[in-house]
Amino acid sequence: MTSLHWIFLTLATAADVWAACHALLTQRDPRAAWGWIAATLLLPGLGPVFYFLFGINRIEARGRKLRRRSPFDLQAPDGRLRPACPVSRLPDDLDDLAALTYAITGRSLTGGNALEFLENGEEAYPRMLGAIERAKERVYLSTYIFEANAVGRRFIKALEEAAQRGVDVRVLVDGVGEWTQLPLAGTLLKRRNVPLARFLPPRLLPPSMHINLRCHRKILAVDGEIGFTGGMNIGDRYLAGRKWLKTRVTDTHFLLRGPVVAEMEEIFLWDWGFATGADTTPPGHEDTLPAGSTVCRCVLDGPNDPGNRMVEVYCAAIASSRRQIRIMTPYFLPPREIVAALQLAVKRGVKVAIILPERNDTAVVHWAARHVLPHILNLGVRVAFQPPPFAHTKHMVIDESYAVVGSANLDPRSLRLNFEMVLEIFEPELAQKLIAHFEKIRHVSRELTHADLAARSLPARLRDAFCWLFSPYL
Repeated sequence: MTSLHWIFLTLATAADVWAACHALLTQRDPRAAWGWIAATLLLPGLGPVFYFLFGINRIEARGRKLRRRSPFDLQAPDGRLRPACPVSRLPDDLDDLAALTYAITGRSLTGGNALEFLENGEEAYPRMLGAIERAKERVYLSTYIFEANAVGRRFIKALEEAAQRGVDVRVLVDGVGEWTQLPLAGTLLKRRNVPLARFLPPRLLPPSMHINLRCHRKILAVDGEIGFTGGMNIGDRYLAGRKWLKTRVTDTHFLLRGPVVAEMEEIFLWDWGFATGADTTPPGHEDTLPAGSTVCRCVLDGPNDPGNRMVEVYCAAIASSRRQIRIMTPYFLPPREIVAALQLAVKRGVKVAIILPERNDTAVVHWAARHVLPHILNLGVRVAFQPPPFAHTKHMVIDESYAVVGSANLDPRSLRLNFEMVLEIFEPELAQKLIAHFEKIRHVSRELTHADLAARSLPARLRDAFCWLFSPYL
């Protein structure tokens, strides 16, 4: 061998050792650590390249850097510029759960809010567009998918007109999610001089390939007075009444008034600073008046957080249940902690019901979920398949007075890789509306049985199990 060969072999070996040691010391999940170590051993020289591009969590370090220079810190306990609106009393003895989720999140409850339940784009989009059109000071919009079709262009026009009125308009779109349709809505917004930022867009120079680390939060906050959040993106497909549209989706969203809107503004500005490097001190909200009696808490999670807050909040809520748990989610690949919490709930005599879409927009995730459903049924959980169109709804209702709603799905992508935001809602009236919606859907859904899963052919079961192997990355 020539000296050049020896130099290359030495460098490749050093890179293999470095990548294996780095994965061993920094990866949270032992399965991920084993996977990257195996990759470096099986692909000498090439494995470290893949690990450098895809395996290192630079997001956590970037988040720490932003927190050091940011005028406010969402990750610190009560990291807000103003005190939370006082909470007088929680319903149905939820004090223990509220205290536990405070310990998990470090964020106080916020009282004095009013929430409205909105179903599909037919109800949500007119209210959202109306809020933008009436904006006087600022409009902050963050979404994962922003399609440039008829609905998207109505939003683009409203945002453009608001910016022309002198309103502080800022739009944050996910750097991968916006590529669902051409032309890119972000490009159209920039042409109309609407301030836009892309969250972790993939690029070659300098290399940034965070394909799996997405901003999945849905936030629209207007003038610190009215906000919207939930699971709904922006696009024609969310108009469920368009039955001729094969890609149509059913979903839910929430209109919020009160002090919680100020929290949403702070969350948006933290994400804006993360994406742009520009720090913005949130506007003051000391004079915000209560709009209702609903008590809320914003829960954030993402790969910049060294903990696992979302999973812990879900487990805490499930552990607090006494009578019934109702879950609707489009993607169901729960971690072992949530499965164990559901199992213990059933053993306590709690009724657990889950509604999943019968037709999914991501076949691989649907197949992987079918592999875990026999175990879920064995726990005593009842599972039903909602008929088409694809249901994108994400709710969890505990008993009759507590709910978790927002952008997070019950799958590894949401609970480990994405930047997500959900709302804890301590409100019997809204919980009853969500229960009525759940039971309405359940009435037309098909309950899943062991016989249904056993009837799968051997090739289908092998396919489902193979897809399940990649569930940490789906």
